Amino acid sequence: MYTQLNESLLQDATLWLCTQDKTLAHVHAQFGFPSLWAREPDFATLVHIVLEQQVSLASANATFNRLKSLLSDFTPGSFLLLSDELLRSIGFSRQKIVYTRNLAEHLLDGRLVLQSLHTLPDDEVRNTLTKLKGIGHWTADIYLSECLLRPDVLPKGDIAMLEAFKVLYHLPNRPDHDTFVQSTAHWRPWRSVGTRLLWHYYLNR
Repeated sequence: MYTQLNESLLQDATLWLCTQDKTLAHVHAQFGFPSLWAREPDFATLVHIVLEQQVSLASANATFNRLKSLLSDFTPGSFLLLSDELLRSIGFSRQKIVYTRNLAEHLLDGRLVLQSLHTLPDDEVRNTLTKLKGIGHWTADIYLSECLLRPDVLPKGDIAMLEAFKVLYHLPNRPDHDTFVQSTAHWRPWRSVGTRLLWHYYLNR
């Protein structure tokens, strides 16, 4: 069984990070503890995360809420009954229709079993999810961090995370992923919590 974040562990890890990084300590002193941002590890959440790719959270949330209103039972089977035209009318792009239909098909025929991801190490979860069309490292990392609540994940390419890091650490540009990984090595084994502190700052600044 892999360690999962919970509210108590989140607060303990935040306080530990504050002893390791004075910038994160400043964020905590100014804004308090970050949210756990826990999400259900299910099909609906993975669809929601796909919708969040490369758009604002407000836009993704609006599309997802319209989708929920169409589905009394949010399952892969019921989702596949919706037409492409209907999905486009509520805000899906053509690409995201392809991605979410492919995801639903993999779940329906058993090629992907989300419950099995709980038993896998982080890298194997990434490898399993990124084999699916349209699911890249960011989507897999968000699923790891927010759905499986793994404690040591840096969502690759997350704009809010990188923008907050740039501002807080007085950098001229957002760092690339390799630089960011190196710069946050002292956050291990709680990089998911460090990420939450960056999001916390981004949303409150």
